[in-house]
Amino acid sequence: MSAEATNPGIPEAAGRKRGRPRLDVRGLRRIGRAALLGPTPRDGLPHALEHVAKVHRGHHPDADLDILSKAYVLAESSHRGQMRKSGEPYITHPLAVTLILAELGAETTTLTASLLHDTVEDTEVTLDQVRAEFGAEVCYLVDGVTKLEKVDYGAAAEPETFRKMLVATGNDVRVMSIKLADRLHNMRTLGVMRPEKQARIAKVTRDVLIPLAERLGVQALKSELEDLVFGILHPEEHATTRRMVLEHAGRPDPLATIADRVRSTLHDAGIEAEVHVFARHLVSVHRVLLGRGEVTGADLGRLLVLVAEDADCYAVLGELHTCFTPVVSEFKDFIAAPKFNLYQSLHTAITGAAGEIAETLIRTHQMHRVAEAGVIALGNPYTPTDGADAPDGERADPTRPGWLSRLLEWQRTTPDPDTFWTSLRDDLAQDREITVFCADGLSDGLSAGATEGEPGGLGGAIGLPAGASCVDAAYARHGEAAHCCIGARVNGRLATLSTVLHDGDSLHLLMAPDSATGPSPEWLDHARTPAARLAIARWLAEPLSAGGRPGPRATGPAGLSRTDREGPDLERSDRSASHQALGGALADCGAHAADDAEAGQGDALRNSPDDGPSWRSPATPASVLAVADLPGAALRLAGCCTPVPPDTVTGFAVRGGTVTVHRALCPVVARMAATGRQPVGVRWRGAGKTGHGCRVTLLAEAFSRPHLLADLTEVIASQGAAVVSAAVEPPHEQRVRHTYTLQLPNAAGLPALMRAMRQVPGVFDVLRAGRARQAAAARR
Repeated sequence: MSAEATNPGIPEAAGRKRGRPRLDVRGLRRIGRAALLGPTPRDGLPHALEHVAKVHRGHHPDADLDILSKAYVLAESSHRGQMRKSGEPYITHPLAVTLILAELGAETTTLTASLLHDTVEDTEVTLDQVRAEFGAEVCYLVDGVTKLEKVDYGAAAEPETFRKMLVATGNDVRVMSIKLADRLHNMRTLGVMRPEKQARIAKVTRDVLIPLAERLGVQALKSELEDLVFGILHPEEHATTRRMVLEHAGRPDPLATIADRVRSTLHDAGIEAEVHVFARHLVSVHRVLLGRGEVTGADLGRLLVLVAEDADCYAVLGELHTCFTPVVSEFKDFIAAPKFNLYQSLHTAITGAAGEIAETLIRTHQMHRVAEAGVIALGNPYTPTDGADAPDGERADPTRPGWLSRLLEWQRTTPDPDTFWTSLRDDLAQDREITVFCADGLSDGLSAGATEGEPGGLGGAIGLPAGASCVDAAYARHGEAAHCCIGARVNGRLATLSTVLHDGDSLHLLMAPDSATGPSPEWLDHARTPAARLAIARWLAEPLSAGGRPGPRATGPAGLSRTDREGPDLERSDRSASHQALGGALADCGAHAADDAEAGQGDALRNSPDDGPSWRSPATPASVLAVADLPGAALRLAGCCTPVPPDTVTGFAVRGGTVTVHRALCPVVARMAATGRQPVGVRWRGAGKTGHGCRVTLLAEAFSRPHLLADLTEVIASQGAAVVSAAVEPPHEQRVRHTYTLQLPNAAGLPALMRAMRQVPGVFDVLRAGRARQAAAARR
């Protein structure tokens, strides 16, 4: 352990503002002197515990101090003779940690464990002894913060120690509370360490412990840790910021003037409230400097208004916005929608008489205790809080916040210490959380076998880090079953899996009914959470399974990879090559060769029109279907839009006296008219009767998945249509487009065919070629 170092925080001159109370250093010095006197009791209490007991009784008047005395006696006798590098008796460290927690309002069990937190690690005391003398609860807390030996774990000792603490924290958050207080005292006394060791410890504190303090809502510890780390890792910026605070210390305080006006306003309105100036810590001032380029006196603190009841918070807000000019963009309501770390307050900003802007926090006294001490203020998580004496605003079960549950889930599947350590830092670097709502019910376009939300169609809220995508939401909701996710609807609109989600979004996850589907490597580019990234990486790394599930590089008979099986090679200028690739893909996707019609269809796809007879019926001549207003002209149905009765059509004369028939909404019609070409009137024979066979081109837009091509062609065949040609474009953002030119025995069957194709799982739209082609391209 380290010896005490000078704290580089805000100097005493900044004490003109009421800020976050610094944990009493003079009290720690008294503890050090008392520790030298030994455990001689006075009034039944060791000298060294007197200050701790006084602070503890301030929060818990009925606390039983006998167990604290017993724990101190064991800790002092066990650590006797051990010295810190500063030259102080080692017992001063657990006493200081206990005082930090006592000032935050920790209950007696936590203080008992904090006195003993180093005994098992650094002395001959065993966990069995702690359990026998203090019970299983204290033993669990002490075990949770006990480090693993480097002799046993080598370089993995530090990450595995943090893994052990996090797992223990998952069952009892008081484990991490003790660890945070332990690290705070060690950071305060880091000055005697070598500079390189100071930097290493400060970086771990910055990357792991400060984010954990933020997530547990312990702002008092987080703020001081940030200032201490700031002074070690960025000494020049720290000195500049500190000098800036000193320069403003002797000037008139604009916040004090505004605070007086606020007090008078609230008093006149009959609202009982305390108004304080809440000083910013150095890192907060530095952030303001970076964001605005300069710092004024009003930027060095915030107004803090404390009231008794939740309703009073909104009454204060109304008075402030009535009597002062508010900055509307600064208003946030964290009472109605608390942060994920239990934080609750109303945030606003008001303008003073001289134009200075005062950021203002409005909260109840209980909210303030939770804002400063976080989960520590909630006491023993095992104590029932649903009785008549349950404190207002307390959560029934703070031991497993959503972020902690997610962290514990992915760490179980990450045995490698280096991967765990890297993923932990990445996860904790995401310092803001959003809530996304999974809606109930089955999504449009999915078969009965496809589900969304929770299994069985259940919905609910998902907590995710800011910047998370649909990929992250899928794995947070379904775990490894999210490998089958093929798309999503965000706020009712179709979205790719790469879509970034925002707070309050409504999400429908589209799941394939076929477990053979799986993630592509591109998913890693869109995954932000470690749980998603690790699950995707494991799936991509798996070889071909015994059951035939393809590995990440597996290819089908047509030479197509799993994610591209429906193929970039299908879009070729050479028609026969496209047909051959498509036929191979059909065979790979499991087309049923036993069915004569489907087998014939596969042969037709593999052969060009001149290869021999096929089951396709010849196209009905255009002159049989339609007649033009140009006498004697031959008719030809345009291949760009493949008009069929009863489409509204028009025509244009081309070379050789032929009239090409287009749908009226075909883009070619607009281009022809723009060049001055005169249209030729065309009408269907028999007033548009649909009794003749026709040829039509359809576009099917879908989420990419295995067997999609086979399923679509099976539906086409079941409707009695023949595939003249087909092309599949390369998947883009998990979406794929199929283009089919089909021969229908009767044009009247076209609407039913399109409806049947839309029912194929993963298909979200089927469109006619022509005008629809532009709309589809716009969506891509």
